Amino acid sequence: MKKPTRADLLAARGRTVPDVVGPELRILFCGINPSLYTAATGHHFARPGNRFWKALHGSGFTPRLLAPEEEGLLPGLGLGITNVVRRATATAAEIGPEEYQEGRLLLEEKVARWSPEWLAVAGVGAYRSAFGRPRATIGRQIETVGSTRIWVLPNPSGLNANYPLDALISLFAELRAAAAADTARHRASRQEMPAAIPGRPPPDASTNEEGGPS
Repeated sequence: MKKPTRADLLAARGRTVPDVVGPELRILFCGINPSLYTAATGHHFARPGNRFWKALHGSGFTPRLLAPEEEGLLPGLGLGITNVVRRATATAAEIGPEEYQEGRLLLEEKVARWSPEWLAVAGVGAYRSAFGRPRATIGRQIETVGSTRIWVLPNPSGLNANYPLDALISLFAELRAAAAADTARHRASRQEMPAAIPGRPPPDASTNEEGGPS
């Protein structure tokens, strides 16, 4: 991936970066918004020092460390990437409350379209602003978007000194474990469903064993 020049970075302000999505997503990772570096290269989490790709690999989501330009491989692993706010800025401080609210509405449309099992927002501040949850913390959230569960991760930017790489990997791994556990429970519940008897209609849930209302 070619390193953008200063002129490239300045020209990238306000640009958008295509989402990385596909059918049957297990987890849709959601950044705050594209950095100028990301917008200039056209690849998510591309800025040097961003630890997203290292945390993704270190937690077991990917079999090897992927480069930002290999993001197209993620849907094949059941993973995707989007952002709360679409436009690129030099810092997240340039994003106002109304823009976060608008971003949430667009995000809900994307979730409705692609139906990921999990939405993982990488930035607790962005989640608080977009979803109106000022006391939200890292981890699983009570709120859902339809049937999609929500998990909040720290911002993987290298500027986030509160979370060194080891801590990021650990938190990404918690999400991976939770997603795997949910998948296992879903498969187990499907296996426990009674098989239909040929020639016999399935039982009516509205009646009891004697044929009257339950």
